[in-house]
Amino acid sequence: MSIDLGKSGGMAAAVAPEFVLDRRQAVPALVGRHEDFLIVTGLAGTAKDVASLTRDGAHAFTMAGAMGAACMTGLGLALARSDKRGLVLTGDGELLMNVGALATIAVSLGVDLEKMAIGAGIKLTRTISREADIADGARLIRAGNGTAFVLLRVKPSDPPGYKRNMDAAACRVRFKTALAQPQS
Repeated sequence: MSIDLGKSGGMAAAVAPEFVLDRRQAVPALVGRHEDFLIVTGLAGTAKDVASLTRDGAHAFTMAGAMGAACMTGLGLALARSDKRGLVLTGDGELLMNVGALATIAVSLGVDLEKMAIGAGIKLTRTISREADIADGARLIRAGNGTAFVLLRVKPSDPPGYKRNMDAAACRVRFKTALAQPQS
């Protein structure tokens, strides 16, 4: 397969041909009356989108040099100023730098990690919540030679009381030795 990146849109057009919305029209249409919000943006494109929309208004905080921080900054704003409406606009790259922010914002317990793995493109996934299903999960992590994701739902109890070796240098040497051994 050959992709010519030199024509209309470069890499972005080659990677995501189904993305057809023009940001210069879509962002203003989505936001509507921007004055209704205190706005936090991610870096680059979304910062420019919002600066253009608001004419670099005082109610817009555009991030600079803090990739991955927009959602958490927006959460902090929401917690500190619940009397105001907040809005975070960010891009995929910025969000992926701190995708865990979504779980924090959702208060963690409702996050479906298997769906996140599927959304990330992992094809072989399983959530195991019953003892009868453990064997299925064990088969999945041994099947084929590819990526698999198994979420094991365990009770919130203490792990075994085993005292592990905390000497990082010794653990590195031990692991390096294991790497040199043939696979059994």
